[in-house]
Amino acid sequence: MWFKNLVVYRLPADWSVAPAELEEKLAQRALQPCGSFDMLSRGWVHASVAERFVHTTHGQHLIALGVEQKLLPASIVRQVATDRAKVIEQQQGFPVGRRQMRELKERVLEELRARALTRRRITRAWIDPTHGWLVVDAAGAPRAEELIETLRDTLGSLAVQLIETERSPSAAMSAWVALGDAPLRFTIDQDLELQAADQTKATIRYTRYPLEAREVRQHLNAGMYATRLGLTWNDRISFVLTEKLQLKRLEFLAMDQTPAQDASQPDQELAAQEQFEIDFMLMTGELNQLLAELGKATGPEAAVDRPSAESLPRRPALAAASS
Repeated sequence: MWFKNLVVYRLPADWSVAPAELEEKLAQRALQPCGSFDMLSRGWVHASVAERFVHTTHGQHLIALGVEQKLLPASIVRQVATDRAKVIEQQQGFPVGRRQMRELKERVLEELRARALTRRRITRAWIDPTHGWLVVDAAGAPRAEELIETLRDTLGSLAVQLIETERSPSAAMSAWVALGDAPLRFTIDQDLELQAADQTKATIRYTRYPLEAREVRQHLNAGMYATRLGLTWNDRISFVLTEKLQLKRLEFLAMDQTPAQDASQPDQELAAQEQFEIDFMLMTGELNQLLAELGKATGPEAAVDRPSAESLPRRPALAAASS
């Protein structure tokens, strides 16, 4: 349950979906297993051990998107189709043409699809109506947008926006490295990625490297800027901040993340639910403070109005961010 990566969105200013309503809508679009001829299935799964689609603690909501995808590499389809094409060539006495080969691949795909193995993955999101956050535990924007788009379709509309600040995260991180210090309760770790401002986009990465070294400042003075920087907040959470204002490789340093025990027995099930409740409350409490201070450290959010639920088209194009 502990989030590993954060892609942060702003909720609509008039968000007013009650937990019971959200539970009902998500249940109506629960994940269904892939059918014999389906390659992908997407839907909501239980967010906690309590087997509810919405887990709510002190006004904080947790939801989970499940995706089932059949594993059928194109190379396997080509291999089987090629083997069959050789047999057909011997039978008909002349090579298989392009159209015939295309039809053969389509038949092979249909046959193999029903027998393909299925992989399931889960993406979780934390909704904080009080502070206006919608935070997705995803390594990059594409996976986060998948959850956002599914939630938008489930609710009918959802006008969220990626967080933007008046001062770019790259400018803030570059200044911190140049000064050798970060503001507030943040400290600089030993992970850094620098990129050239010219067309070459030359990149230098430092891992477990002392960033106060002279060569780092020389690169900054030469016009390179920070695109990723390792930070620790309050000696409690370490992470890597990116130029897209995403947080990656989160590690909760001062909290017990022992997996819950087997919940096959009633008392163990109750203990697992209680532990899940405690963990979620601790995580959201810490992340709320971290995000608030990160906003102060990088500068105020860009002066744009938070959209209402009806102010954008049903399927707007969200700003993309690389992972």
